[in-house]
Amino acid sequence: MTRQDLIHKWLIYALGLVPVWLLDAYILPRFPLFGVAPMLLPAAAAAVAVLEGALAGTGFGLAVGLLWELAYPGGFGGLVLFMALAGMLIGALSQFALSQSTAGCLVCSAALLLVLDGLRIFRGLMKNTATLSSMLQVAVPEVLLSLLWTLPVWLLFRFIFSRVGGDKLA
Repeated sequence: MTRQDLIHKWLIYALGLVPVWLLDAYILPRFPLFGVAPMLLPAAAAAVAVLEGALAGTGFGLAVGLLWELAYPGGFGGLVLFMALAGMLIGALSQFALSQSTAGCLVCSAALLLVLDGLRIFRGLMKNTATLSSMLQVAVPEVLLSLLWTLPVWLLFRFIFSRVGGDKLA
């Protein structure tokens, strides 16, 4: 790919992230299901990492983490590094251990969501902000609802990949 092709490709991926972020930040929180709203940004990072591999997954994860930190209050900067590392690990797993498929994306998204909510629960327990049972009552439905939304996010980025990405997936 030429430099112009790469710029075009990542611009299209960034434009694909916009509706995901708008859903995540402005639309879905207004209609909570079981008292929670899904997290779509981790699914977007996982989808692109599964499709593009470790190096591109790192860069896209970094961009998603930066968007997450800048768009949502209460961040401390850790999501930028965490999402970059997650993109790298997911990309490497999809290249060498898992397949670049819907199932691979669901597995990676589930793992990422579980780690994110696990870290939130750990942080809440360390700060003594809530009990474990009350945090699990939020985290479990949030992860499950987010996994349901992973499929449309995957389909969006798979469509983008098929138009501007590298090799076509079977």
